Amino acid sequence: MIIVDTGPLVALFDAKDHMHAVCTDRLSALRVRLMTTLPVLTEAFHMLTPGSQGADQLRLLIAKGAMGVHYASDEELIRAFELMETYPMDLADASVISAAETLGTRKVFTLDRRDFESYRIKRGHRHVAVDIV
Repeated sequence: MIIVDTGPLVALFDAKDHMHAVCTDRLSALRVRLMTTLPVLTEAFHMLTPGSQGADQLRLLIAKGAMGVHYASDEELIRAFELMETYPMDLADASVISAAETLGTRKVFTLDRRDFESYRIKRGHRHVAVDIV
């Protein structure tokens, strides 16, 4: 399973984005379940602008089941808030890390390499690096 961050979603559905071709190629090569979070979707829909063709395509991707949406529990949301205090990160990034912890994956599809290289995923008493896709 791979957790998808905001950047790739915006690039996939905005043909003018300079990372559009890279993200399209990368997505077509993936053969595992894709998941994202509500904060990531909120950010992506805001960046794609409501009513745009890109926003319509993102809604269709989710409606067709090509990407799932992970809904955080109260405990997971509290964990995301803790992460926001630990790292200089927004709620979307924190939701990706807390979802990765809950879902048992290290794989994150992101364009924000610099930040995600510094984040760590809690596994028991250890903290492991994010595997950036």
